[in-house]
Amino acid sequence: MATTPRQRVLDAVNHRQPDVCPWQIDLTIDAHDHVAAALQDPDFTSKIGNHLAGCEDGYFTEVEPGFWQDQFGIVWNRTIDKDIGNVQTLLLPEASLAHYRFPQPDMARNAAMYERVLADNPDKFTMAGVGFSMYERAWTLRGMENLLSDMILEPHFVDALMDRILEYNLQVIDHLLEYPFDCVRFGDDWGDQRGVMMGAKLWRRFIKPRMAAMYTRVKQSGRYVMQHSCGAVQELFPDLIEIGLDIFNTFQPEVMDVDVCKREYGHHLTFYGGISTQQVLPHYTPDPLRRHIRDMIARIGRDGGYIVAPTHAIPRDVPVENILAFIETVTQQA
Repeated sequence: MATTPRQRVLDAVNHRQPDVCPWQIDLTIDAHDHVAAALQDPDFTSKIGNHLAGCEDGYFTEVEPGFWQDQFGIVWNRTIDKDIGNVQTLLLPEASLAHYRFPQPDMARNAAMYERVLADNPDKFTMAGVGFSMYERAWTLRGMENLLSDMILEPHFVDALMDRILEYNLQVIDHLLEYPFDCVRFGDDWGDQRGVMMGAKLWRRFIKPRMAAMYTRVKQSGRYVMQHSCGAVQELFPDLIEIGLDIFNTFQPEVMDVDVCKREYGHHLTFYGGISTQQVLPHYTPDPLRRHIRDMIARIGRDGGYIVAPTHAIPRDVPVENILAFIETVTQQA
């Protein structure tokens, strides 16, 4: 019997050597369109054998051309960045919740989404997620500079804000755990190129206990926990392992030593990513890129614990031939 993508990921996450290294290749809208045009196949992503399938709480409604409003009322300007965008107006201009009403999760919408993803992907490792799961949700409401200042000047406000976000998220988590997903994925960018944005001390003060509450809810149900964070956040790995993390993404080699991470934390964490969208994918030619990907699989994928992937959805500056070389390399593993 052929090994399914789901079984490969389960092997990797349980630190067993899978028959081939599982892979996941996600693309931004612009990169997808470039490849689709080159291949004359708008459905090419369904044919590349990705091992993961997921969805997350929340929705966006286009309120005017290029501007999308999410379920928290935040309007995103996507006239330049089609995938995420920039926050247009702060909903919390002051350090107060007095004039803001938190939404309730749309459970009916989520249920339909969960059922569709599970039905369409019976052989894949399935995930349901909470994006903007703490820090990102807080700063998109308050503003990043304001929130970082509030951590020093208005800590009681930050506690109140993050507790309300946690309350919302736990409702989402409790509902999604009624469905047979393999994993719950949290998205929350804590790092920049140099380290943890607010510093480890403030991360432990405000973010860690609330992430721990969410992780605990998931782990009690017997599911895996995945955390996405961009940036140089490797100093947080011991904390994340302590509170129950299983899979870490994005695993950026331009800001962390991937071999040290594998050696020090690879018995506990599965690393997902590792092929740089900054230094490798835009700049290598196809043959060196193939060799680089195979080398990463051999080094980081030894004894499982690795899902080979770009460090983020592939951006528009990556040549089409490199994207095709990536797909070819992972799909033709011996």
